[in-house]
Amino acid sequence: MQERRTPHVVVVMGVAGTGKTTIGPLLADRLGVPYAEGDDFHPPANIRKMSSGTPLTDDDRWPWLDAIGTWAHGRAGLGGVVSSSALKRSYRDRLRAAAPGVVFVHLTGDRALIEDRMSHRQGHFMPTALLDSQFATLQPLGADETGIGVDVAGTPEEIADRAVEALGRLG
Repeated sequence: MQERRTPHVVVVMGVAGTGKTTIGPLLADRLGVPYAEGDDFHPPANIRKMSSGTPLTDDDRWPWLDAIGTWAHGRAGLGGVVSSSALKRSYRDRLRAAAPGVVFVHLTGDRALIEDRMSHRQGHFMPTALLDSQFATLQPLGADETGIGVDVAGTPEEIADRAVEALGRLG
């Protein structure tokens, strides 16, 4: 796969366990742009809440989304990749308001596969018990939203390659 630079800021989104933290850096590398880990934008209170198995509220998420939006705005015209669950349309709208032109890569997949992957990862604060709340909250990309869906079946390299190919078709 040939690397290419992109002026877009790409938000890698999806429920917990889809591989945002794995695919994001691979995608950034292939596109020749920096990567930012969305979890690093969470305030400590959010991490504590999720670690205890309590889902975040919208009020918990707004400052986190604003911080991601600020980063994305700073990368406008330069390109970048950032991970964010961005499960609801309102969350994506908030990111777009901060950084018009962001493009979403929605990592999708079979619930059983995602749960299996979550149960095998080490050192992450998000317990598998919150997966149901993630799927319940998820609002897939609307037809009027700039983005693509990429299935998470396969190796991380295959997933990243499919994402680059699909992004290329967006222009």
